[in-house]
Amino acid sequence: MAGEESPTWWLFHVDLDQFLAAVEIRRRPELAGQAVVVGGDGDPTRARQVVATATYEARALGVHSGMPLRAALRKAPEAIFLPSDRPVYEAASAEVMDVLRSFRHPVEVWGWDEAFLGADVEDPFVLADEIRARVRERTRLSCAVGIGDTKERAKMATSFGKPGGVFRLSRDNWWEVMGARPARDLWGIGSRTAAKLADHGIATIADLGHADEQALAGWFGPTIGPGLRQLARGGASRTITTEPWVRRSLSKQVTYPADLRTREEVSTAVLALVDDVQALLLEEGRVATHVGVTVRTATFFTRTKTAKLAAPTTDLAALRERAQVVLERFELDRPVRLLGVRFDLADPG
Repeated sequence: MAGEESPTWWLFHVDLDQFLAAVEIRRRPELAGQAVVVGGDGDPTRARQVVATATYEARALGVHSGMPLRAALRKAPEAIFLPSDRPVYEAASAEVMDVLRSFRHPVEVWGWDEAFLGADVEDPFVLADEIRARVRERTRLSCAVGIGDTKERAKMATSFGKPGGVFRLSRDNWWEVMGARPARDLWGIGSRTAAKLADHGIATIADLGHADEQALAGWFGPTIGPGLRQLARGGASRTITTEPWVRRSLSKQVTYPADLRTREEVSTAVLALVDDVQALLLEEGRVATHVGVTVRTATFFTRTKTAKLAAPTTDLAALRERAQVVLERFELDRPVRLLGVRFDLADPG
């Protein structure tokens, strides 16, 4: 983008507040202000279903995304549990992205509930407030806006603005705000990486930002190591990519109420998943190039294996055959808790 070299080129990370729950409250306003948990089929007494999102009222009671619904029920027995409704969330997300595009600045969509917008403006707070107001007015949904002179800073700024506010991180306040925080607070650094950094005496973001680049390359590799240092200094990405998002794969996973204990049970379940994902494939009007199978055992050991199809296809028999070939590569010597099937897609032509 032409503006990305300008000192007034700002990146705006727009992140919708408690998105799935907010969409449910929008169609059922009487739920506003209550502890609402969205996930699975909405029945928290059923095993192996997880929280997709929860309102801030539910989060205050200890409920969080990824938690089993049964655990959420124990923490918030009076909460309202609702099933996930993917088509409704997709439609609501499209509304929001249309609002963002109405500002006539480039927009890069990152998912249902977040996007980046780039703009060459003197006062980024004015545009951030306009974004929040227009999203609220046209969709009745709330969002936080993070402002940054890089994408990384904008993304991390959003957490300081939630819910519904605005915050800016730039080279001017980066070290003041972020320097003393643990390295784990950086976007993209997980617990394992943070633990490995700690093993080398790197505890804070400032520690990482001033670490020796060669040492980091030795510990994490020639690309990842220096990249971690760059991230700790605020990142460097200033480009907004506006090309339409193209789905690269289709998949479905199921966590079973009772572990699958025989290869026959697993094979039957995988073929059922193939049938379901093939239906999605036909709806998308795309063709598959690879078939992947994911197996998670009762011990939570998870592995995915993939095989290429002889030719791109939508043919159910060919997809089933390739899934069975992949499944044969698994030993299946332990009970299976979860199965998944993924089709990689050919580029649309």
